[in-house]
Amino acid sequence: MDPADWAQLLLLSLLWGTSFFLIAVSVTALPVLSVVAIRLIVASAVLWLIVIATGRRPPLQPDIWGAFLIMGILNNAIPFGLIVWGQTSVPSGVASILNATTPLWTVIVSGMLLADEGFSTRKLAGVLLGLGGVAVMIGLDTLSGLGHAVWGQIAILGAALSYAFANVFGRRFRRMGLDPVVTAAGMVTCSAALLVPLTLSVDGWPGAEVPGRVWLAVIALGIFSTGLAYVLYFRVLARAGATNISLVGFLVPVSAILLGWLFLGERLGPAQLLGIVLIAMGLALIDRRFLSRGR
Repeated sequence: MDPADWAQLLLLSLLWGTSFFLIAVSVTALPVLSVVAIRLIVASAVLWLIVIATGRRPPLQPDIWGAFLIMGILNNAIPFGLIVWGQTSVPSGVASILNATTPLWTVIVSGMLLADEGFSTRKLAGVLLGLGGVAVMIGLDTLSGLGHAVWGQIAILGAALSYAFANVFGRRFRRMGLDPVVTAAGMVTCSAALLVPLTLSVDGWPGAEVPGRVWLAVIALGIFSTGLAYVLYFRVLARAGATNISLVGFLVPVSAILLGWLFLGERLGPAQLLGIVLIAMGLALIDRRFLSRGR
């Protein structure tokens, strides 16, 4: 990846890292499925406004919308549902580590399905090193929970595997010649069409007692951490490939912890610093140009 790709990947990690705070505020007054559905509706509206305002043309071909639907299932519907169900029995720290296995699954899946992203021991070592950095950063004591709630953990691992297949499947949009904004709008729209009816049947309409700060949080979640984030996601995916886009899974915990340290006064201890170093070493193994530019 070149410096522009790394800059966009870091910005994407910031947008997704901020989502943890926004979700924490949103779920204080809204059910989880409602938060997911609203963020998708908001993101879809914002993305189509951008498409219209910039003169981009939405595709009309059924095969393209079929690809959007499959991408929405792999990248939103399946993982969102599995993570929500899994976290009913799995602690958030363990869930974060299990979700951070996405780059590992992506290396394996892309090595099997993509000729230009062949499997290598160097990439695998880099992924394992980065995953270790995430575990150290979040806290090795969280690993004590790995022996409990096995089905919940399998569900979250299934979500990570679904993200890996989405990373591989999403590369076809570049071959279709689609703009990243149009691709993001199409995928998010299909995801919303799948999840909104389910949410209404389970949660019903949001009540009038939802406070304004919660609405602001979920709207910001839709605009920045979903809509604009997916534009960056598809742009980097088209340029850098499935394995490299999956590296954002390592960078999101880094962004979340650094944001907490900068703006919330949270402590940045030796474990967090060591985790950041291990993640940087893992990134250097996966993309050796990262190391040469760092020097």
